[in-house]
Amino acid sequence: MATIASKVAPNTQAFSASRLERFDRVRQFSLDQVTPLSVEDMGLQAMANVSPPKWHLAHTSWFFETMVLEAFEPDFEPFNPLFRHLFNSYYETVGTFHRRDQRGLLSRPSVAEILDYRANIEQRLHQLSNNSDDQTWAEIADLVMLGTHHEQQHQELLFTDTLYNFSQNPMNPAYASPTTPSLGHIPNKSTDQPLALNYLRFDGGLQFIGNSNEQFCFDNETPRHQSFLQPFRLANRLITNGEYLTFIEAGGYQTAKHWLSDGWATIQNNNWLRPIYWQRSDSGWQQFGLLGLRPLNLLAPVCHLSYFEADAYARWAGKRLPSEAEWEHAAESQSAANSHSRPANLAESNQLITVPCDHGEGLLQLYGDVWEWTASPYSPYPGFKIPAGPVGEYNGKFMCNQLVLKGGSCVTPADHIRTSYRNFFPADARWQFSGLRLADGID
Repeated sequence: MATIASKVAPNTQAFSASRLERFDRVRQFSLDQVTPLSVEDMGLQAMANVSPPKWHLAHTSWFFETMVLEAFEPDFEPFNPLFRHLFNSYYETVGTFHRRDQRGLLSRPSVAEILDYRANIEQRLHQLSNNSDDQTWAEIADLVMLGTHHEQQHQELLFTDTLYNFSQNPMNPAYASPTTPSLGHIPNKSTDQPLALNYLRFDGGLQFIGNSNEQFCFDNETPRHQSFLQPFRLANRLITNGEYLTFIEAGGYQTAKHWLSDGWATIQNNNWLRPIYWQRSDSGWQQFGLLGLRPLNLLAPVCHLSYFEADAYARWAGKRLPSEAEWEHAAESQSAANSHSRPANLAESNQLITVPCDHGEGLLQLYGDVWEWTASPYSPYPGFKIPAGPVGEYNGKFMCNQLVLKGGSCVTPADHIRTSYRNFFPADARWQFSGLRLADGID
C-alpha cells in the first residue's frame, strides 16, 4: 500500500534563501499528495461539492498563470487557452468557467498534460523571478504568497475530497498506510477514559480579534477590531468519538428538541443517523478514513460533523458552541506551544486522522485534529474592504449563509494556520475534518 510523506518545512512566512523557496515547497507537497493515487483516482468526483484531484492540480497552476504570469510576464502566452475556462473556479472578472458539478466529466486534459502544465508554470515563474528587479518583485511576491496559501487550501481539499470519493467505493480503499507512531494514546480496553473535560474561564470585555497584518493573512481576517464579550467558559479539549457515541445511543438523532429546525429537516430528509464515515458491523463501530476502514477510536476527537450535528450535541450536553470572537480571544490568551501537551496534530504529524489527547494543561487541541465549528456567521469584519482586481473575489462574495470554523485540522499545514484564520462552510457540510469544542456562559 502506498504511503505519503510530508515535505512541508518548519513554519516560515517569508521567502529566504530563494525568492521562491516557499513556492517550491508547497508545489512539491501537492505532487507528494497525489503519489498514492492511480490515474483512475485522479478523475473521481463523487458529488458536486468535491473536485477531482487532477482538477486541484490544474486549478492551483491556473491561479499562478492567471494572477501572476498574465499580469507580469513579458509577451505572455497561455499554456493552453482552453485552460482559462476549464480551471477557473469562480472568478467572474476573469471570464467563464466550467460547471463545478461537471469537473469529473473532464477525462481530457490527461493527468500527464496537467503535470506538464504545472511544470511549465513553475519554470516560467522562476524565470520571471530571475528577471525581476526588487521593486517589481515586491509586487509579484504578494501574489505568489497568496497563491501558495491558496494551494495549501486546495491541498486540504484534495485530502477531504479524496476521502469522500473513496468512501463511495464498497472496497473501502485506503489512501495511505500509517507512517509514524500515533501522537496520542491508543485505547486497548473498554475501560479507557478520555482526559477529564474541564472548562476554563475567560473574563470577556472589550477584546481585539482579527489579524494585525504582521504576517500573511487572507483579506477576510482583517481589519483587527474590538469585540465585546460577556464572561464565558471554554472546554479544555475537543469532544471525542466516545462522547458523541453516547449522544447517538441516547437517541440524539431521533429527538427533535436538540436540533435547529433546518438541522432537523436535513437529518430527516437525508436519513442521517450517525457521522458520515461511521459504520456499524458485527464487531462494533468502525470509521472510514484516509487510512481505510478502522475500529472507531473512542478517545479520538469526533470528526466530519456538520454544524447542525455539532450544535445538536452541544444542546444535548447543556452547553453551546463558542462564538468566533470567544474562540479567538481564548486562543490568543494561551500559548500555542504548551510544553506539557503533545504536538499539534497538523499535516506535518502525518497522522491523517484525529488522535486522542491524553495529557496537557490549559486549552488543548486548539490547532489541528479538527476544524472547530463556531456559532458565528461568516460575515465581514467592521471596516472590511474588498481588494481591487480579481483577487477581490477570493473571499468577500462568499460572506453569506456560512459559518466560521477555527483552528485547522490534521491535514492543515502548520505554516498555513494561525489564530485569526477564518474557515467557512455551510451548516450542512460534513465531509470536511470538522468537530467541536463546547462553551458555556457564566452566571
